[in-house]
Amino acid sequence: QVQLVESGGRLVQAGASLRLACVASGRTFSISRMGWFRQAPGKERELIAAITWSAGTTYYADSVKGRFTISRDNAKNTVYLQMNNLKPEDTAVYYCAAARGTLYLSINQYDYWGQGTQVTVSS
Repeated sequence: QVQLVESGGRLVQAGASLRLACVASGRTFSISRMGWFRQAPGKERELIAAITWSAGTTYYADSVKGRFTISRDNAKNTVYLQMNNLKPEDTAVYYCAAARGTLYLSINQYDYWGQGTQVTVSS
C-alpha cells in the first residue's frame, strides 16, 4: 500500500501563486507515475498534471499549461504542484494520486489517492 498526504491548499486572490505538496509513504517503490487531479463543485475529477517517478517526464492539461508546474523530489518521496497566476476557475479540491502502471491519463489508472486539499481563488 501507498499512503498519500497533500498539503498547501488555502484561500488566495486571483493572480497569486500557491505550491501544493504530496508526500508518499509505504511501498513507494511500486509507484510509476504521480498525478494531480482537481474536482470543482458539480464537475468531474480531472487530471491536470502528471509526472513519471523515475525520469520526471511531465504531462499537463491545456487548462493549466504554462501556469502550473509539477515536479518531484524522489529523496523526499514528494511531488509538488506549483500554481502561478491562479484564476477563480482554478477553485477546486486538489488530489494527489499514484499509479503503479505505465498508463496515467485516465482516473481509473491510478491506484492510490490522497484525501485532497482545498484551493479557493477569489476574484
